[in-house]
Amino acid sequence: MKQVKFIIIAFLLTQLSFSQKKDDNIGTEVVNVVKPYTPTISDAFKVKETPTLDDDDTSKKENIQYTIFSFPVASTFAPSKGKAANVDKSAQEKIYSNYLTLGAGNFGTINAELFVTENISNTDYFGGMLRHSSSQGGIKDVVLDDKFFNTALDLTYGSRTKAMSWNADLGYQNQVYNWYGIYPGLLSDATIETIDEQQTYHTLYLGGRLGLDNILKESTFKFTRFWDAFGSAENRFVAKPSLEFDFVEQKIRTDFVLDYISGSFDQNLDKTASIKYGFTNVGFQPSIKIHKDDLTINAGVGLFYSAAQEAGESKFFVYPQVTGSYKIVGDLMILYAGLEGTLQQNSYHDFVQDNFFVSPTLAVAPTDQKFDIYAGLKGKLASSISYNIRGSYKNEDGKALFRSNIYNLSNANTDGYTYSNSFDVVYDKVKTVSFFGELKADFSKNVSFGINGTFSSYSTNDQPEAWNLPAIKLASTIDVNITPKWYAGTSLFFVGERKDVFRQATVTLPFPPDENITLKSFFDLNAHVGFKYSERLTFFLKGNNLANQDYQRWLNYPVQGLQILGGASYKFDF
Repeated sequence: MKQVKFIIIAFLLTQLSFSQKKDDNIGTEVVNVVKPYTPTISDAFKVKETPTLDDDDTSKKENIQYTIFSFPVASTFAPSKGKAANVDKSAQEKIYSNYLTLGAGNFGTINAELFVTENISNTDYFGGMLRHSSSQGGIKDVVLDDKFFNTALDLTYGSRTKAMSWNADLGYQNQVYNWYGIYPGLLSDATIETIDEQQTYHTLYLGGRLGLDNILKESTFKFTRFWDAFGSAENRFVAKPSLEFDFVEQKIRTDFVLDYISGSFDQNLDKTASIKYGFTNVGFQPSIKIHKDDLTINAGVGLFYSAAQEAGESKFFVYPQVTGSYKIVGDLMILYAGLEGTLQQNSYHDFVQDNFFVSPTLAVAPTDQKFDIYAGLKGKLASSISYNIRGSYKNEDGKALFRSNIYNLSNANTDGYTYSNSFDVVYDKVKTVSFFGELKADFSKNVSFGINGTFSSYSTNDQPEAWNLPAIKLASTIDVNITPKWYAGTSLFFVGERKDVFRQATVTLPFPPDENITLKSFFDLNAHVGFKYSERLTFFLKGNNLANQDYQRWLNYPVQGLQILGGASYKFDF
């Protein structure tokens, strides 16, 4: 075998040497390609991505060690200590629990208020307020006494916990007014001298509120005893429990109403009979609140039954009670609308608070507010400017209207209210179309402004006019914090024309015709300025009817002219 291998190697070397020999003329040769070369997979081989290295020198790793050579460097840099940036922050005003206000002015005016509150424990508290306002009168060209006197004391005791909150209230109010509105030229001086024009009202009430953290959200009750110097007396009890719970992701609310009233007057205007009245109104008002995205709807119904104890008729009433709102552009524009009705219980006490000069000879009955349909738009024109516009149509049956009492020369009743200087209450079907607009602006944290107006049109069924209801009412206010110590503000009220009637009866027939009287529109400009002497003590100066307008709020009842009142308010803690 060794010989065979040697022969083959020698042969190859011989052929190699011949191939490297130079030949100048290699001649020509014809090569015929029978088939082109077509590579196949078997002709190729794959190179491994990671070759295997068997070299020991290549696979051997060298251990390397690092060391750091450090030496100190002298430096004069000294970093300063950080400080918080200064922030302008107004001093927080201390809140006091109690205050006392005293003021006095022309017309013998005195105003006083005392408010105290005290925490008995972590949950219980007590509070009280004593208020007094009076004037010695002195209205120009008034021949009868026109002074008034109003004093009230309110007390409350309550408790607040996470599961329950409640409070009990007790109060008393004493009011003295005079029927000084005599028709010009009606009475002789001798007759005027015999008139006792004073009336005194007394109010005693006991009330309370209970709120629980369950379906019984809030319940209120109030008992009121009201009486006057002419033997009139009225008792009223009102209870309003409310239930609220969630059902199928909707909020269900049910309001119950129990309104009982009973009263009497010793005599009617002619002194021929006494007057008694009494009603028990029971109401059930279920509703459901639906909220979806920007739409909120409160859909409900009011069911009332009015039982008459004295004069009157017992009736059952059904009222729609539906309200809704839709956010058209977030809080910038909100559309709202409603269709609501209710049974309104009238009372002698409420009539007196609206008009101090009513006679103690009234017919008291509830008002059937069949519906009040309204729609409006509210929102913001800017972050500090809000608006509200609204139009409504209201239909009321048995709406109470104040109308001047008749003067009867043959009347045997000569009490101080029988000289056409007091007001009766008459009831009528009244439909009211009204438009309301309001704009409020906070120009800065120191300046705020507001203006609103109501424009109304009335239609009556039995009465020739909607007595003493104005067609226009406007109001505007502005308050300014001049400096941290000084503040000021103004308010302007405008009331449009009203209608009333002067009636008289004589011993001879025919009676003189009724004289319809238009009470002129009026405006009342008021202003105030104050100085905060300290956190506790503040001085103030107020001016009412600054334009010294000689207007009549009620027929033959002019008001006081320019009124100036100055005083101080003091805050304190026990």
